[in-house]
Amino acid sequence: MGTHTLSKQQQAALDANLEKMRADGARETAMRVFEQYFVQVANGATGLIAEDEIEPLRDVEHVSDLDLDPEVSREALGRTVFLRLNGGLGTSMGLDRAKSLLTVREGKSFLEITTEQLLRARERTGAVIPLMFLNSFRTREDTLAAMDSRLATDLPVDVVQNREPKILEESLEPISWEADPELEWCPPGHGDLFTTFYESGIVDRLLDAGYRYLNCANSDNLGAYPSGAIAGWFAQSGADFAPEVCRRTLADVKGGHFAVRRSDGRIILRDRAQTPIEDLEAFADLDRHMYFNTNTMWFDLEALRDLLRATEGVVGLPLIRNKKTVDPTLADSPRVIQIESAMGAIVEKFADSRPIVVDRDRFLPVKTTNDLALLRSDAYEFDADYRLVLTTDEAPVVRLDPQFYAYIADFERHFSRFPSIRECERFVVAGEWFFDADVAFSGVVELGGRGTLRS
Repeated sequence: MGTHTLSKQQQAALDANLEKMRADGARETAMRVFEQYFVQVANGATGLIAEDEIEPLRDVEHVSDLDLDPEVSREALGRTVFLRLNGGLGTSMGLDRAKSLLTVREGKSFLEITTEQLLRARERTGAVIPLMFLNSFRTREDTLAAMDSRLATDLPVDVVQNREPKILEESLEPISWEADPELEWCPPGHGDLFTTFYESGIVDRLLDAGYRYLNCANSDNLGAYPSGAIAGWFAQSGADFAPEVCRRTLADVKGGHFAVRRSDGRIILRDRAQTPIEDLEAFADLDRHMYFNTNTMWFDLEALRDLLRATEGVVGLPLIRNKKTVDPTLADSPRVIQIESAMGAIVEKFADSRPIVVDRDRFLPVKTTNDLALLRSDAYEFDADYRLVLTTDEAPVVRLDPQFYAYIADFERHFSRFPSIRECERFVVAGEWFFDADVAFSGVVELGGRGTLRS
């Protein structure tokens, strides 16, 4: 398929992986992308980005400084397609289906809340704004079954990520795992969005339907509501691409950050997994690298179409070499490599990329039950546009003992009623407590030991 230098053993491993993908029905573009990354892995590429190769990102425009004509914002919003990255299962919280189906608050799931936000944006603009999903082979069926019929347009409701073999860390051969053959496969990270878009022809369909802009965000980030202000700014900017960034805090030192590559002045994304050990201190320096990647991004569809045509869907994003065990629940199962790439790394492929700083209310992900507890609490409420807004000046810090609350089933069993914490600075449960009472806390709360709060 491509030209490369591999040993006979490595070539045999590559051939075995490609044959496995071909038998699974993989398309040629996905196989070319996999081959490109496989060769890098085989040749020892790490995907690491050293500190001396980059400069900090500075002088980024802030959303609070925007002053736009409401009509410009309304029109831009009406020409934007909203896509949610929906390939994850939420296994870290004990889920075995699409994470977007998890109930967040008031009996509504991520999917239902996102649907309401989109429908209200339609009411504001009078436009048929599409909501689409990037599903994985693990999430598509459940998600489509739960979709609200009011979302229907003449466009597809989803595109489906490719899947690729997990490869053995030592031999690079495709893993065989009879205990659960589905675990032999993995999605190739969010960077696969561009391969999938090229293969499906969806960008041309969106442009032909009259849409010009695309907004992508994680399905578990309810802060990424359809913003007319940002849509209008992006339309007026003329930029090819705009990632939303937030000012980093101590809670964000592990998240990827944007920087400027010294060799060509392009903005790039560097994840923690791409940082050499000796540069981790600089990576975590909040004053040096000030802005983290929220994974909410705006694309000019014409610029994206031109890039995909020029690269034939193989855009060449930086490699992420993700080391795992084949069964993430079994630490002694065989060591594998998942070949991945990050969607945000596309920033370096556009000549005119313009990050924009957004407030923290645009970044409300749920990665743990700590995050879920906060969004379910009375520290937040829905506004008229179904946005989650703080009811207090600052969000409380929530820390729940992972021994008793890490998994959703255990979390639900312990919280039959959720206490009021809006007046808290910190709410820490360092033990096993059952909450079955209407009780309000304030200040710094730390509950240790065991107990039950009953009415």
